[in-house]
Amino acid sequence: MNTITINLPKKSEMDNKEITKFLAVKLYEAGKLSLGQAADLAGFSKAAFSEIIGDYGVSLINYSISEIKGDAARI
Repeated sequence: MNTITINLPKKSEMDNKEITKFLAVKLYEAGKLSLGQAADLAGFSKAAFSEIIGDYGVSLINYSISEIKGDAARI
């Protein structure tokens, strides 16, 4: 696993756990991490993380429109 350091303004009201959770959700949303990878990064089980992503307005089903259309065409 890579380690990075991020310097945030002191006014940020997020603690390290919240920042890590937010980053994991956004990386999952962008398709850069799988659900399991994002859950591991955030320190949650897959089940718990799948509930948390809804708090950020992110869908558990993370497919693009073109992927959905492609799947539908194969049926």
